[in-house]
Amino acid sequence: MASAYRRARAGGLWARVRGLDLWQRSLGFAALGFLTLVPLLVVVSAAGAVGGQGFAQWLGDGLGVSASARLEIERLFALPGQAWRTTTAFGLALLAVFGLSFGTVLQSGYERIWDLGPARWSAKWRHVLWLGALIGVLYLWAFSPPWHDSPVRGFVTFMTGTLFFWWSQRLLLARRVSWPALLPGALATMVGLLGLRVFSRFVFSPLIASSAVSYGPFGTVLVIQSWLLGVGVVVFAGALAGRLVHDELVRRVAADPVRRSARLPDEGPGEGPGDP
Repeated sequence: MASAYRRARAGGLWARVRGLDLWQRSLGFAALGFLTLVPLLVVVSAAGAVGGQGFAQWLGDGLGVSASARLEIERLFALPGQAWRTTTAFGLALLAVFGLSFGTVLQSGYERIWDLGPARWSAKWRHVLWLGALIGVLYLWAFSPPWHDSPVRGFVTFMTGTLFFWWSQRLLLARRVSWPALLPGALATMVGLLGLRVFSRFVFSPLIASSAVSYGPFGTVLVIQSWLLGVGVVVFAGALAGRLVHDELVRRVAADPVRRSARLPDEGPGEGPGDP
């Protein structure tokens, strides 16, 4: 009986992963991420980087790469001061369009995870607000010391990221899922990103060095794109893991007659208020 129950649970988990189209969504996340995150970080670095190291520091720290690999990343992109001088209004407008599309991809993934329909068109202002918050978080991370140099800064970065992904789910889902239900997903996302950083140190770091020798700057671009694909998998898989944790907690509370009178604040999607 117990083995049949476990098989049924595993089958339900696989059905959720397939229904999410995790790989396809992650590919879209990586493509728009490269068109949005990288240019945004270059422009953000241009706004206040000291010595032109803000962008290379953030990307190198996120990848967890070695010093030699960081040098290849620095060679790939123009210095922030030069990027700032060559940035045009048209380029910033394109960044805004890609950034809003990036928020749409993230929102549709969250809605699929929570079995929700698309939000109203009147809620598109949420993408603008989310993009502004993303720029602020990127600025904070771009000019923070690397994690390995400051454990306290690493903890602050982890907590900031958790708050950002927690708030992002709440905002992009138009408040249709409660705060407590979304917290496990935010924590799982940041834990996954930490694991991806460790994985990157052993895989992507040597790949950057070897690809730079074999393919030049294009090889480094391919590695960064692969890393963004991994970030997309972590972001959506982390939110899905949070949904599964929430459903399991609700199931246990519902099955416990002692705790049934003190149910969880949220019983699933659709409990929170809708769009204003």
